[in-house]
Amino acid sequence: MLSRHHVAPELLGDALAGLHAHPPLVQCLTNVVAAQWTANILLAVGASPAMVDNPDEAGGFAAVAGGVLINLGTPQHDTAAAMAQAATGAAAAGTPWVLDPVGAGGLPWRTRVALDLLSRSAPAIIRGNASEILGLSGGEGGKGVDSEHTAEAALGAAAELAREHGSVVAVSGAVDHLTDGRRVVRVANGTELLTRVTGTGCALGALMAGFCAVVEDPLLAATAATATLTVAAEEAAGRSRGPGGFAVALLDELALITPAVLAERTRLS
Repeated sequence: MLSRHHVAPELLGDALAGLHAHPPLVQCLTNVVAAQWTANILLAVGASPAMVDNPDEAGGFAAVAGGVLINLGTPQHDTAAAMAQAATGAAAAGTPWVLDPVGAGGLPWRTRVALDLLSRSAPAIIRGNASEILGLSGGEGGKGVDSEHTAEAALGAAAELAREHGSVVAVSGAVDHLTDGRRVVRVANGTELLTRVTGTGCALGALMAGFCAVVEDPLLAATAATATLTVAAEEAAGRSRGPGGFAVALLDELALITPAVLAERTRLS
């Protein structure tokens, strides 16, 4: 039975203040489409990105990073090997890591890669769209990387997945649903323009890894990251004419957002 968890808005502000005070080093093993964008998103909030994604260095670097993102957007055999090394290295060092199982359920090979990573160690957070979370739980998933399900529809599967692995599962959607298998938080901020710029979900996974480096509770870390991105996105949408201007404005707003603004404007339930 899931219970609605009330996250005090000031805790979100405290999390952002902690990230600003102690900028985390975030290792990103991510897809080629989103690598630069993800690095820029991290830099905008004050974190330090490190795109260390080869098998010879990934495991060792995961041991010294503050947080690790493993994103299956464009996996190759060598990067999959690096991901396995990073997950193992992170587990051995106690480094929190985030799994973004892009295309899980819809694409069989990467689904197997994701399940192999989960068998190696439990991520602090699993982040995906509803179809990816359902696919990771044994469902059909979506077509490629597109979601065919709502976040609400995937909440039961997300809670099961969270309990199975001892992780927080964050399901992106019009309203984001986040659960650790017992508690559930909903974040209702955002804008349709987030779906018109590639890599925003990938960057959200990196933000979650960054917040995990400075916040002990992974559910709070995932919520703070989601709120930071979506509140900044609302501000950016208000002064943009389209996706191109929005992308630039989003980086600006992420650099400008304050703990007080985050606490005031996040819509939680």
